[in-house]
Amino acid sequence: MSKTIINTSMAPSPIGPYSQAVLTGNLLYVSGQVPINPDTNTIDATNVAEEAEQVMKNLQAVLSEAGFGFDQVVKTTIFLTDMSLFSTVNEVYGKYFNGNYPARETVAVKGLPRNVNVEISVIAAR
Repeated sequence: MSKTIINTSMAPSPIGPYSQAVLTGNLLYVSGQVPINPDTNTIDATNVAEEAEQVMKNLQAVLSEAGFGFDQVVKTTIFLTDMSLFSTVNEVYGKYFNGNYPARETVAVKGLPRNVNVEISVIAAR
């Protein structure tokens, strides 16, 4: 099966040797997004709600570039630096889905790139 690399300037450039997303067959694998503003390449968020909002916007940009939407997301993984942030991130995250929620896990990690508090990756299917 072939794979197509997906990149958009509407989401931050990868900060390592990986692609924003890879499309193979009917599946789109979107790499974890952190709250980097693609216009400035900086983290402008001042709290975890703003971080989560930027992460979701970045995911939306990559999904859109590949011709997908949040309604086609079948799996998400949320990484948090502290589980006490769960309810705030969950509230922002939930606004991007119409009730057709994907499978998900949320895990606490010791640290994330650029010292952010949240990172989210998704898998979408046609």
